Order: sequence, then structure tokens, then C-alpha cells
Amino acid sequence: MKIGIIAGTGFYNLPALTGSTPQAVDTVYGKALITSGSWHDVEIAFLTRHGVDHSVPPSAVNYRANITALKNAGVDFVIAVNVVGGIDPKLPAGSLQLLDDFVDFTHGRADTFFDGVQPGGVQHIDMSHLYDAEVKSAMAKSAKGAGIALNTGGIYAGFNGPRFETPAEIRLAALSGATVVGMTGVPEVSLAKEAGLRYAAIALVVNPAAGVSDAPITMEDINAALKAASEKVITIIDGTIKAFS
Repeated sequence: MKIGIIAGTGFYNLPALTGSTPQAVDTVYGKALITSGSWHDVEIAFLTRHGVDHSVPPSAVNYRANITALKNAGVDFVIAVNVVGGIDPKLPAGSLQLLDDFVDFTHGRADTFFDGVQPGGVQHIDMSHLYDAEVKSAMAKSAKGAGIALNTGGIYAGFNGPRFETPAEIRLAALSGATVVGMTGVPEVSLAKEAGLRYAAIALVVNPAAGVSDAPITMEDINAALKAASEKVITIIDGTIKAFS
């Protein structure tokens, strides 16, 4: 068993990962930095989207290289962490949400492996069931066992960033059914689906999205929410890995 973990803002290392070994991996789409190690005697391949110094903006993340590197590393499935804003007013800062679907408002990203340039030609991949049911179930059981509230049925709205969305954009996303908003979940999940890689994601809400609250969005508030709730995310991942060990 080998599990891939992808995380972004606020998750630059995994303290529980023993024997951590970072390595730059070459793919046909460029380099990806993977840190390999062990967690509950399970092989882990950890990847941080923005780099260890948070220097890569969301629209410049090499999603195709990252997914390809994990696929080539032989991971059985991926657990992703998305730091998000809450569109649903029932999701205040600190809420945790399992994702089921997405709406893509990004633009200009290399968002498919089947672009007519790479081998394989143009293919049309079913996106009906994006997030792996077995992994989601294990994450939900882990949260329940730890007494952590974990919402289900989340719909992710993807925007380019790094700026935050406008209130009008959030209203548009809400009309589409989105419950949370972020900048990195798409095209990561759809590329994983194209690559035949099982994938599940947990979203950590760190602020009400623009217009949901009258308060401005500040990095101070976001960092405070991250600090308060990030350990819950790690606990859920810990129990999930243990379930597959």
C-alpha cells in the first residue's frame, strides 16, 4: 500500500512522516517535488502544491506534473487537503468538508492530459464520480472515531487566484450549488480522474467567502483558523492511513 498526500496553504510538512526524503522527480510535464516516508508503516508520497516556501501561485502550480509523479510513484490513492472559503453560511471558519463534486471557474490552466499534443489522442473521461467513495468513507469513519465534525456533500468552486473572489463571483458560484471556494482543487481532481488515480479531498474552511460575511478577508484571520483546525485534518488523515495499514 502506498498513499499520496497533496496539501497546500499551511501544510508544508507532515510531522508524523518518518524517514522523510524529498526528491525532485522528472515527468514529461516538468518536475515535481515529492517527499517520501512512512506513516503507520504505510508508504507515503507527500506533495505540497505551493512549494515549501509558498512561492508558487495557484494558477502556476504544475498540476499535470504533480499527478503524473504520484501516478508513476505507484500510489494506490490520493488524500488531498484544500484550504477554502465557505460559501454555505452554515460553514464558518474551522469547518471541515468532504468534497463530492466541483464547478470550474478557472481559466488558462493546463487542465487535461488529452490536449492533442501528448500521446493518447483526445479522450472524453466520465466525471460523474470524481472523489473515491471508499477513501471518503474511511475519512468519515476516522473523523467520527475522533469526535471531529466532518460535513459531507461538499461542492468545490475553483477560481484562479491568488486574489480572493468578489461577492458577485461568490453569488454566481452559490447559484451553481457550490458550498466552498478555493484555488487549487481544480484541475487537480479532474487530472487524477483522467490518470485513473483514486482521489478524495477534505476541505478546511478558513474564512467566510466574500459577501457571505460583512467582515473583510484577512490573512491574520485565515492563519488563525488554520492554526486552530489543522490538527483536526491531520487527525483525520492519521486515522484514514491507519485504516488502510
